[in-house]
Amino acid sequence: MWLDKVKEHYGDDLKLNWRNFSLQQINAKDPGDWRVWQEEDYTSTRSLMASIAGEAAKRQGDERFDKFFLALLTERHGGSRAPLNDDSMFIKLAEGCGLNIEQFKSDIKDPKLVEIIANDHTEAVDIHGAFGTPTFVFGNGQSAYLKTFIPPEEESVDAFKHFLGLFESRSYIGEVKRPQPPWPKGAV
Repeated sequence: MWLDKVKEHYGDDLKLNWRNFSLQQINAKDPGDWRVWQEEDYTSTRSLMASIAGEAAKRQGDERFDKFFLALLTERHGGSRAPLNDDSMFIKLAEGCGLNIEQFKSDIKDPKLVEIIANDHTEAVDIHGAFGTPTFVFGNGQSAYLKTFIPPEEESVDAFKHFLGLFESRSYIGEVKRPQPPWPKGAV
């Protein structure tokens, strides 16, 4: 994924702190008191299990989480469109990434992970105004949603630098949007 290339370029100078956000929750029509993280059967949700698996991977350290998360993104967005509500797929990815499988299997059953997910989502909406992914929250508290296709590999770092230049410190820039349709000409 393109942010992995950006992270390779910046190394320890760039800390990506992946947090949870539920598109199913935010896009629910008139959800009332319904919350996706309160569902009894997580397999009935679109991606809650993926968030749980990510939190379980985080418990094994940043390096293993990063490897797991990249594998998950690649599995989902790299062409196979892997389902995000299938524990067996997460376990297979965890094995491939060198995670301690017994710990991972135990951790994905820990209800405290669902609390983390609920708190992350609530904070994203209430404090940062998130409505979609990815929403970047910068060290200074500014936030910005980025809708993009994956940039060419050789442009990944420059694209990220330009994004930071526009949105990290410039709170007066509220939105940049290309006229539609089509969006954007020549991108795919």
